[in-house]
Amino acid sequence: MKKIVIKKQDVESIVAYAKKNLPNEACGLIAGTETEDARVILKVYYLTNLDASREHFSMDPKEQLMAVKDMRANGWKPLGNWHSHPETPSRPSEEDIRLAYDPKASYLILSLMEKDPVLNSFHVENGEVRKEILEYCSPGEREKGV
Repeated sequence: MKKIVIKKQDVESIVAYAKKNLPNEACGLIAGTETEDARVILKVYYLTNLDASREHFSMDPKEQLMAVKDMRANGWKPLGNWHSHPETPSRPSEEDIRLAYDPKASYLILSLMEKDPVLNSFHVENGEVRKEILEYCSPGEREKGV
């Protein structure tokens, strides 16, 4: 199983964006590079939750398209998406599993239900959920593709 490498600063930014969007779920995309054993997140995209709901999200299609164009312009791969759970644990809900249509994607879920936010990454294929190894790195390590 591939590990997911994310910069600590990106995690802090995701947490800040998710808190700013409370009580609703926040969402976005992740992009970067991929090796045999790791997916390295080089950019986190912050998208609008058109549903403005605390229980589900729909990403703005125009913002998604702009993000994908930016990924292509930078030579990055789309690696998956992220969203927050304002009041529930950091694990896929039944709806998350049902809507996980891309078996190649990583799904990062941030829980804000406790005092300390919890971020986990998941792989979902044919309704089966596997937790991925999430590794935090410093900016210099990430640029080296650790």
